[in-house]
Parts: sequence; structure tokens; C-alpha cells
Amino acid sequence: MPKNLVVIGAQWGDEGKGKIVDLLTERVGAVARFQGGHNAGHTLVIDGAKTVLSLIPSGILHPGVQCVIGNGVVVSLEALFREADMLVQRGIQVYDRLKVSPNCPVILPSHIALDRARERAQGVNAIGTTGRGIGPAYEDKVARRAVRLADLMQRERLAARLGEILDFHNFVLSRYFSAETVDFQRTLDQLVAQAERIEPLLADVSVLLRNEMKRGTNLMFEGAQGALLDVDVGTYPFVTSSNTIAGEAAVGTGLGPRDINAVLGIVKAYTTRVGAGPFPTELFDETGEHLSRVGHEFGAVTGRPRRCGWFDAVAMRRAVMHNSLSSLGVTKLDVMDGLDTLRICTGYRIDGEIRDEPPLLPHRFSECVPVYEEHKGWTEPTHGITDFSKLPTNARSYLARMEELAGVPIDIVSTGPDRAQTIVLRHPYD
Repeated sequence: MPKNLVVIGAQWGDEGKGKIVDLLTERVGAVARFQGGHNAGHTLVIDGAKTVLSLIPSGILHPGVQCVIGNGVVVSLEALFREADMLVQRGIQVYDRLKVSPNCPVILPSHIALDRARERAQGVNAIGTTGRGIGPAYEDKVARRAVRLADLMQRERLAARLGEILDFHNFVLSRYFSAETVDFQRTLDQLVAQAERIEPLLADVSVLLRNEMKRGTNLMFEGAQGALLDVDVGTYPFVTSSNTIAGEAAVGTGLGPRDINAVLGIVKAYTTRVGAGPFPTELFDETGEHLSRVGHEFGAVTGRPRRCGWFDAVAMRRAVMHNSLSSLGVTKLDVMDGLDTLRICTGYRIDGEIRDEPPLLPHRFSECVPVYEEHKGWTEPTHGITDFSKLPTNARSYLARMEELAGVPIDIVSTGPDRAQTIVLRHPYD
């Protein structure tokens, strides 16, 4: 029986999903992106060579695998072509294997201008977006005024829709933010030129994936960002602009929820977060510096430093609930090498009371004081180990406790950035 698997980040993003998607792609016929935009960076390392992708599914590095971008993704055509051309220069057949839903909203130059103007205006209260227009593009989608890829196929319709949306955007830019406006003709000419390149890639993604299923092919759905950044159930308002939880895999590709068979949640052996927002286990000491330095904790897309902290089992259980996680993939275990003492957050102290669930009101998340249990670290290196039995005893004990607190089994452990530096305890497609 074919199996359809969703792979998502189960923390605040940057968990190493790209490597795991790339690893599992050998067992699938198609990989689909279903939300987000080019604000998400997935780093792949194969035989020492690093590739950073932000829009194209990570399965593209496997010959013969169909890759699709579903309707839940907002698309910057400039970013898409730049990424595709980079892969072509490396000898990877992208344009033969990539299909994009015509229902994807287009990220316009005015979306980027609005995003950056808003962040500047908010000053110290800025959310910390990537400034790439993702949020404003999603706003226009739900307001039913977006320019979608399908609109690019009809010049008159495109001009009408673009004129309407730019009138609104430029009014806000000039009158509210006192910022420069975006030129209509220049934007229209740019979109018309891009239309010729994108047209061969457009396809009914829902039907394409359904046909793959009829052929008995395994599918994989690749999420971006992390579950705690979901616009509905994340640490609002410090979240992304899309639904990052597993349920969006169906919505963002046009399939039904019963088409999903399993969900793999990717977590680091510790926790990181980029940008502003509550982070109960954040560290400001030598240990935090160790995790940042050894883990190379800088955003793959923006280069922004990531905040580092201990593994948070309370937030993890929330991710398990929202995503119906079947199993976990733990990454960056090797970053913990050499630490004498490790901690895991098992509860939050709020108003003098210890709770094992996050507060119902998101704004109270920042008031949580973590309650820790301590574990002995290990001095033996775990980097590159591919046999679970060869891990240090304390490392195995730490993983067992993570598994126990999360309530779901660990299927995969990553001990380095390269595809080969991985322990597979149970293959998610078995």
C-alpha cells in the first residue's frame, strides 16, 4: 500500500527538515510544498556539498522525483527562477520535474515594500519578518484581491487586477507609511515577461498528486517554518502568515485529510527561534553560546542569528497535539557533545503554579518560567554515528527521555549535516 507522509517542523522552525525530506525522498514518487514562501530556507548537504533551497521542494536533488508547489504557497517568481536556474547550473533537471499550482498567489514588489515599511514603523515592536512580502501576500489572498499565477496567462485580466491592487498598496505606502510607491507599468512588464517562463510549469497539482496515488506511489508533503509559528495555534502574534501545521498539507495541495497517512515532526535536540516572540527556555550563558557556535545557528535564508535554548517538552506536546504526530526526527544531537549537564523543560511555572501545558492565552507565554530536570551530558563525539547502539549511553538516555515526554517514538536521529550522517531507527515509509 502506498503511504503519504507529512514532514513538518515541530518547534519554531529551522529544525533541519530539508535534510530529512531529502533523505526520505528515495522512497517517494513526488514531494509537495504546501505553504509559506521563500522566507523558509532548507539546507541540504550531500557528500559535503551544500545546497540551500527556499521554494523548490527538497526532493528535487533526487532524479526522477516529481516536485510540486501547491496552492497554499505564495510565490515570488523572481526567487523561484533564481533558485531553479541555480540548480540547473549544477546539472539538476528542474524544469522537467517541477510543477506549480496556478492558484498560487504572486508576491508583488509592493508586497515587499509594505512588509518592510510596516516593520520599520513598528520599531522595537516589530515581529521580525524576513521582509520578503510573505505576510502582505497572504493578506491579499484572504481579502480576495490577490494576483494569482493563473491571472498571468491573460494580459488584460492581469492589468486590471494589478491596477486595482496597486492602487490600494500605493495608497497605504504613501499615505500611511510615507514610503515610496511602486510603479504600475514596470510591475506589469515584469509579470508579463515572467508569465512566459512560468506557463510550462503550471499544472493542476491536486490531480497530479491524485494520479500519483492511483499509480501506487508514495507521496511526501514538505512543510516550511515550524508548528509553533502557525498563524492560528502558534505564539501569536509572533508567528508566520500561514498555517504551518500538518492539516495544511491537505488544504495547501487541494487533497483531502484522509489522504494523509502519517506525520513526522522534526525537532532539534535543543530549541532555537529566529526573530521576536516568547521563548521560555532561551539561554544567555556559555551554553547558549556553545549551541549557537557549534550548531552554526544562523538563518539559511536571512543569515539572522538564532536564539538558542534547552529542549522544551511542554511546547513539544502542544505540537504533537496540533499535528497528530506519528513520530519524531531528532536533529543536531552532535551539537550537544561536550556539555557536562543538559536540561529539559518539563513544565512551566505561572502565577506560582506548575503546569505541564502552555497557557491558553498566547500573550501569557512570555510569563512562563521553565521548570527543568537535569541529565548528564557526554564527552564522546556523536558526530557522524549511524548506529544507535554506538551512541554514548547518556545520549541514548537523553533521547529516550525526549521520546517519553513527547509521547511519540523517535524514528530518525541526525548526527551531522550530511545526508549520510543519520541513524534510521524505523523508516517512516515502512
